[in-house]
Amino acid sequence: MTMQDRSSAEAVYDAEEARRARAIRIESVARWLLPLLVVVATVLGWQWLVTANDIPHYILPGPFRVWEQLVTDWPMLRDSLFVTLKITVMALGVAVVGGVLLAILFDQSRFAELIFYPYAVILQVTPIVSIAPLIFIYVKEPTARVLICAWIVAFFPLLSNTTLGLKSTDHNLRDLFTIYGASRWQRLIHLQLPSALPYFLGGLRIAGGLALIGAIVAEYVVGTGGAGSGLAFRILEASYRLNIPRMFAALLLIGVVGVAIYAATALLSHLMLRRWHESAIRREG
Repeated sequence: MTMQDRSSAEAVYDAEEARRARAIRIESVARWLLPLLVVVATVLGWQWLVTANDIPHYILPGPFRVWEQLVTDWPMLRDSLFVTLKITVMALGVAVVGGVLLAILFDQSRFAELIFYPYAVILQVTPIVSIAPLIFIYVKEPTARVLICAWIVAFFPLLSNTTLGLKSTDHNLRDLFTIYGASRWQRLIHLQLPSALPYFLGGLRIAGGLALIGAIVAEYVVGTGGAGSGLAFRILEASYRLNIPRMFAALLLIGVVGVAIYAATALLSHLMLRRWHESAIRREG
């Protein structure tokens, strides 16, 4: 290769590297800028619709009216937000512990899987609104009622994903562990659990949102009020009083909590997988 050809190849390589770096910078900015622009456009369009059609606030309040109501009712909505968030986090935590432990049991015992897995499927496919009245009959403590309902909704994705991950371990690596005389628990801890981590984290992202949905639905059904009431009760209370801006303010808080839970679980997944798993490694194109 002549010096001219080598210089030409280096110039092409440098240009390609510059193009990739520019594409990465553009993607990093667009990942945050585009959703923000969509939100701003939605808010402005919403406000224009209300103003142009002179829609009363008790039918469809504008976004600025909703914000004013949120600021005015913040002390009350904040307490309800903490109640709903507490139930959601507790339900998710119990679902994580129960789902992972039961998935390990299913992986280690085929008979346990055959016996108990159908019941988990039945809980998943049965609407929570049909189970809730029975729970409310047998469980007297209001917080425990809502917690059980939220746990039922969030439990199955963690169980099914973790079970699938444990059973999807590379059989060649299983054989290698067997050849070297690893025990069943050594294989579980050092091979199967790390291999199942992406599946578990995928189930966690799903279960986080479902725990919030379960908590909201349970609050609707149980209908508890007073100081220990969550955002769902505030929505019901506002609908009875035709305080539509407060309803939208509570819905806004629920949406923010849902996005925050998904963002937190997605960030956790990225931090735990970014150095070794294909789903989290940045691809340059």
